[in-house]
Amino acid sequence: MRFCSRYSPTKGWERLSGRNKFKQRIHRNNAENTALLDRYVLPTYARTPVTLVHGEGVWVWSADGKKYLDFFGGLAVDNLGHAPPRIKKVLADQAGHLLHCSNVFTIQEQAELAEKLVTLSGMHQAFFCNSGTEAVEACIKFARYHGVKNFGAEHYEIIVAENSFHGRTLGSLSATMQKKYRDGFGPLVPGFKAVPFGDLTAASNAVGPDTCAILIEPIQGEGGVNIPPADYLPGLRKICDEKNCLLVLDEVQVGVGRTGKLFAGQHSGVVPDLMAVSKALGSGFPIGACLASKKVADSVKPGMHASTFGGNPLACRVALETLSIVARESFLKKVAETGAYFIAQLKKLQKKHSIIAEVRGLGLMIGCELNRETGVQVVKECLQEGLLINAIQGKILRFVPPLIINKGHVDRAVKILDRVLAGI
Repeated sequence: MRFCSRYSPTKGWERLSGRNKFKQRIHRNNAENTALLDRYVLPTYARTPVTLVHGEGVWVWSADGKKYLDFFGGLAVDNLGHAPPRIKKVLADQAGHLLHCSNVFTIQEQAELAEKLVTLSGMHQAFFCNSGTEAVEACIKFARYHGVKNFGAEHYEIIVAENSFHGRTLGSLSATMQKKYRDGFGPLVPGFKAVPFGDLTAASNAVGPDTCAILIEPIQGEGGVNIPPADYLPGLRKICDEKNCLLVLDEVQVGVGRTGKLFAGQHSGVVPDLMAVSKALGSGFPIGACLASKKVADSVKPGMHASTFGGNPLACRVALETLSIVARESFLKKVAETGAYFIAQLKKLQKKHSIIAEVRGLGLMIGCELNRETGVQVVKECLQEGLLINAIQGKILRFVPPLIINKGHVDRAVKILDRVLAGI
């Protein structure tokens, strides 16, 4: 049955009656929303039957009034938590001025955001779009264009890593080397060659006369929170410099403070030729960016790429406010400290539960690998206990919580995970 409700931080959900019903949003319960989705939405997701209707900080509430500690973070999007006050204020203010205008015109907020991203990243110029997969797609196009225009028509091959994930468009999917995502969508875009992740010798040997770029995730997210050796990114930078190809970093999931640096490549002091950024850049509002070095930017011409909504005033204003918070050294230092504490607590849990095979991570990009494929079961039981996490590759628990969590939140999450693992 449908009901009308109002959320109050002190009173929780309140049923409304009479004329008040028309002043508040109607919230169906979890089962009703699941039925509606099943009826009207294409089944591209294996959804959890919980409808989240309100969030505040690191907490979210369902339509049935249950409170959850969010260590899922909208898949590494909600880095500032839910309903962050400064983001709410900027959204409301910009909505009262200008939501969108075409890139045919000069957009002040876009210029300011580009300046900030270029300054913070060490890159040269930016192209704006709406998502991570579009940012990767732009990187692929610019890399190929640079290769073909400077070195000949066959200079378009891109080296990628095994077990990688770069997106769902046909271009980014062709760079994604996980069979489960690729099956049924062939023929894919040619010109991608896969080598083992973290293997510099294999990468060097794979580069040939037709190679225009190496595209890599600094940390593989969807592939299992896989962290390469410390010399990997510097080694790739050296290979690209010596063999005259471009280094492209996919920072879509690991960027914007996730690892304790604004961009994950900064841990190695590496500046790429192209960089894809998205997810947390808009604190939940869709925006993506492709950042380019000068030698790539010099190849770009008007009309060779575009995005109708990319870089509109609202998206850019939110991203500017996000960076003004996340890029602070004090903020990033706290992310690193909280992440190290979280990893240490999970390693203590590993000694207690033999089901945990390995704990790995950097900052608040953390994976907990189990020795059997019970990840989905753990996720479901944590959900029942009021903790949101997710599982990848069948047996890896991935934690990408809001970057504003503290040690108390970590302790609560670990306590829940301890109880769940004890019962498996």
